[in-house]
Amino acid sequence: MTWLITGGAGYIGAHVARAMAADGERVLVLDDLSAGVPARLPEDIPLVQGSALDGELLKRVLAEHAVTGVVHLAAHKQVGESVADPVRYYQENVGGLATLLGAVAGAGIERFLFSSSAAVYGNPDVNLISEDTPCAPMSPYGETKLAGEWLVRAAGRAHGIATVCLRYFNVAGAADPELADTGVFNVVPMVFDRLTRGEAPRIFGDDYPTPDGTCVRDYIHVADLADAHLTAAKRLAAGATGDLTVNIGRGEGVSVRELVDVIGEVTGDLTPAVVEQRRPGDAPRAVASAALAERELGWTARRGVREMVESAWRGWRLHHPEARRD
Repeated sequence: MTWLITGGAGYIGAHVARAMAADGERVLVLDDLSAGVPARLPEDIPLVQGSALDGELLKRVLAEHAVTGVVHLAAHKQVGESVADPVRYYQENVGGLATLLGAVAGAGIERFLFSSSAAVYGNPDVNLISEDTPCAPMSPYGETKLAGEWLVRAAGRAHGIATVCLRYFNVAGAADPELADTGVFNVVPMVFDRLTRGEAPRIFGDDYPTPDGTCVRDYIHVADLADAHLTAAKRLAAGATGDLTVNIGRGEGVSVRELVDVIGEVTGDLTPAVVEQRRPGDAPRAVASAALAERELGWTARRGVREMVESAWRGWRLHHPEARRD
């Protein structure tokens, strides 16, 4: 098989591309490089610069490389940005997906893997979020992921495409320092950034109905997430039919305060966190039930939170020489 990975030069995408290539899959990457970095990819993985909105380019790439399966990760992913510019998010996240699926159907490709998000659930008041938990996204970003799932399933039924949608939770860590998350949008690099600048980490609210009063989240190592994509791709390649939608998480909750404490231990910077007001829309708890992924894919997460933080810190120091050293 030959897999096209859209967004494959991004933080998550490059991990997926490398994991699949290391397992012997033939892969190529399409990325518009708005957030992707070509250096994340080894030289033997072809990179085509372009957008999923470019239908003619997609048709050409699918034909020239004899693509037989697609892994679609390309998307804009910032919740706050989606609130400020929802039209752009719908145009690129849903419009790009629609254009890609049209090209896939036209090329007769029968396998499609979609990177979705736990943002489709919104803020459900449950101990563990299962795939049966009602979806009620709280942001345009989450809405585009849910609409994307609907579109993927509908296209699959209409055109005989076997599909998998992976709803993953809070991603952290790095398989290699060079692949680390260089943005400052997720909690681990946000804390690193504050410590690097000599500022205290921030915790938004400590009066939630949780054991220590701070929000509880399910963190997943990006290398485990890449393995989940590889496992799902193998399922499709083996001839699976229909649609599968699964959560990708550890099924274990970690509070923000617990995470900040681990970061302090790993970095050697024990600057006490400052507590600020709650952020609107933050749920007290969001933890996955990972049982379906284990049952259907035979996949479980293998790496813990400390390994996520240690690997992320190595990457942060590589990309930020000014960071404090332990």
